[in-house]
Amino acid sequence: MNPRITQQTRARAPSGPLDLTTLRVVIAVAESGSISAGSDHAGLAIGAVSTRIAALEAELGVRLFERSSRGVRLTAAGHLLVQRGREVLADADRLTLDLLDYGQGRQGHVRMLSNASAIIEFLPQQLETFKRSHPLIRVEVEERSSPEIPLALLEGRADLGIVDIPHPIQGLTFAPLFRDELVLIVAGQHPLAQASAVRLQEMLNEDFICLPDGNAISGRLVAAAAMLGQSLAIHMQMRSFDAVCRMVANGVGVSILPRQAIGPQLAVLPLRAVSLAEPWAQRIHQLAWREDLAPLSSTRALLRVLRETPAI
Repeated sequence: MNPRITQQTRARAPSGPLDLTTLRVVIAVAESGSISAGSDHAGLAIGAVSTRIAALEAELGVRLFERSSRGVRLTAAGHLLVQRGREVLADADRLTLDLLDYGQGRQGHVRMLSNASAIIEFLPQQLETFKRSHPLIRVEVEERSSPEIPLALLEGRADLGIVDIPHPIQGLTFAPLFRDELVLIVAGQHPLAQASAVRLQEMLNEDFICLPDGNAISGRLVAAAAMLGQSLAIHMQMRSFDAVCRMVANGVGVSILPRQAIGPQLAVLPLRAVSLAEPWAQRIHQLAWREDLAPLSSTRALLRVLRETPAI
């Protein structure tokens, strides 16, 4: 035990080895990389945050953070606490929401994370069907990029996810849900606009307008170029399909997007969608959940409805 941790600090320790507020404090500091930023995020004074962390370290007999002039860094024990702590907080938040829902006459709450393609192409009709058959279950949907979603599922921060990822991940179960097709998007006067189909090799000299790094579509595109021993000329990165389409329509560059998701833009903007003669252009989006999914009737009800109506 560190001798600098005083008896006065000990006296301020929580009544048990850990409580939810202290856990939130530790995670806030870990995610922000400093005591001061973590205290702002947690809504507590810097001194109170420092005291809670020091008292917890004293109680547990381990260091959670390495301190330096540049901030703080998690120790191995700290990484363990943060990883498991996120699951505990997710369970606690879920329990609070479930109890509130039951108090209001609801029968449960499901948190789903989904990529943008699924939100546009697949979920609206499915969630409307689910709402009609299960009006007392609340479904919360948040858009995330596919690579972000598996970790959130493993940490218990979400119940279900819809992803486009190349390989399954240990600890999660996957089921095919729906298909879509990636196409080349060009302005109406672009030289490739009249092509029936193109290969990636034919467009590597173009300026690409892409979605942000970490997006599944960008990942597929960059990986395909790398297989050819080439790199993409990424001219811009936009956060939405609509923003990408508007840039392309004005001749700023070209892009790769799912045909099914940009129907409205194709109808009103001077754009052409050109098929890709590439195997990676055909995608299967998958429903994902933890292998140890708790037997919550609300989550399993939504899982059952989504799996009963796959668009494969």
